[in-house]
Amino acid sequence: MQFRTRAIHVGNPRDPATGAVVAPLHLASTFVQPGAGEWGEFDYSRSGNPTRKALETTLALLESGVGSLAFSSGMAAIHCVTMLIRPGDRIVAGADIYGGTYRLLHKLVRPGAVDVALAPSTDLAGLEKAIDARTRLIWIESPGNPLLSITDIAACAELAHRHGALLGVDSTFATPVLTRPLELGADIVMHSATKYLGGHSDLLGGVLVVGNRDLYDRLYFIQNATGAVMGPLESFLCSRGVKTLELRVREQCRSAAMLAERLASDSRVRRVYYPGLPDHPGHEIASRQMEGAFGAMLSFEVEGDFAAAKKVAESTRLFQLAVSLGAVESLIEQPASMSHASYDRADRLTHGISDGMIRLSVGLEAAEDLWDDLDRALHHGR
Repeated sequence: MQFRTRAIHVGNPRDPATGAVVAPLHLASTFVQPGAGEWGEFDYSRSGNPTRKALETTLALLESGVGSLAFSSGMAAIHCVTMLIRPGDRIVAGADIYGGTYRLLHKLVRPGAVDVALAPSTDLAGLEKAIDARTRLIWIESPGNPLLSITDIAACAELAHRHGALLGVDSTFATPVLTRPLELGADIVMHSATKYLGGHSDLLGGVLVVGNRDLYDRLYFIQNATGAVMGPLESFLCSRGVKTLELRVREQCRSAAMLAERLASDSRVRRVYYPGLPDHPGHEIASRQMEGAFGAMLSFEVEGDFAAAKKVAESTRLFQLAVSLGAVESLIEQPASMSHASYDRADRLTHGISDGMIRLSVGLEAAEDLWDDLDRALHHGR
């Protein structure tokens, strides 16, 4: 079956009790057992819930994994992965990563005696220099956030495994529609389910999908022990969102490509970051690593400073000023003051996140309407 067919049917069986074509929402917190010390498939909703299992089954198949785990947030999912790492070990993370991930690694994981290093994941030689004998995890994003950098996932997987480390990939921007990191050799793929998987700005969640049963069991133990699981209502909403994932993503990509091309030729814009543009440094890798499109996220720098970018971001009408991304409505934000404000300023500037940068999440509005909105905002920001 093709992707969109699997997204609709796998993990969403017809309800045998009623014949309902939508799997029921199970809000129960506990489940009756067959006997004392005898356990059924479900016992307590932290350990497993039928609605959550349906979502996890669907996502494991879509990502070509052996299993998946749904969490209360994307950050809870990433935190679970970092709990595989012991004091004295090292995590090497790509430099183009979400600000919340940076904060977790530098403000919580590092003080816990785990060494953390940032290195541009697009530069394999530079990435390898950051790896030492203590390295147990390499964490990357592709496309990256907010620079839309493209990392060669297969090459990073080979590098990580050669050094005895796991490769984890935050694939939120790509979604399994465009890239499936496990098929490229990664060990763990993470999605902020709040974004494209849910797709409607009405749930908070995160997902891990893994390609190895032993690794899955280790992560499940941590999740069950710490309890940061996705609730049944969020699981239900996310399952609904996944059914339209491919249709939404493909259409959003088309609009993003048009906007990127127009921004690239606009004198009010200094630079556009979008892997679909031929002059993007990761365009060639993206062409073979992303299936048929280049994503619906893009960033650009205005011809101006922090204040100019702030004014543009505050002047749109259809692009709503908000963090998050990947939903049906288009969003705009200034990374320096919003999504990546948690970066130490020196790290932010060193890794190319300028004060004049604006990030767009392109939704499902008509592309021409979105362009008119940006055009007006750029005029006001001059």
